[in-house]
Amino acid sequence: MRPTKRDELVQKALTAFYSNGFNATGMDMLVKETGISKTSMYKHFRTKEDLILAVLRLRDENFRNWLYRRMEELADDPKEQLISMFDALEEWFSEPGYKGCMFIKASSEYQDASHPIHKQSADHKRMLETHMSDLATKARLNNPEPLARKLLLLKEGAIVTAHLGHTENAAQDAKAAAVQVLHAHNS
Repeated sequence: MRPTKRDELVQKALTAFYSNGFNATGMDMLVKETGISKTSMYKHFRTKEDLILAVLRLRDENFRNWLYRRMEELADDPKEQLISMFDALEEWFSEPGYKGCMFIKASSEYQDASHPIHKQSADHKRMLETHMSDLATKARLNNPEPLARKLLLLKEGAIVTAHLGHTENAAQDAKAAAVQVLHAHNS
């Protein structure tokens, strides 16, 4: 199916926001980077924030689909899939355009926890945590919810550390810690 003008706008805006940030990307920059007129943008989205929410929905769908698929491709067993998440992250971190997590950035730029952009960013993290908890349950690991929270902390820490360039291989450092955490939750 051919993408609509709205879909094209959201995809191009995702690239612009990921590269430049949300507040730094004004409507004039969006027009320049997307090639779509302001009139057309406002035809599809009442406000820039509405466009940001659509961008975050697309990014959430794309990222979770990619991550879950890679985890399944790298490992068959649910327990091993939890570990393989860090191998998938390593692949993402090594991509030429890697600039960190769009949801961490969005929640940093829209810090009020009641703001829809902040809420949507938090929902993305909750869905990842739920998926990890479900895998931990399937793997019959003890205390799947606290385990999922710990793994999410390791994942998020690896994302920030990789973005900052603080260590040589943040994903593998987080993976080593995740192995220890999983060992502590074994039945």
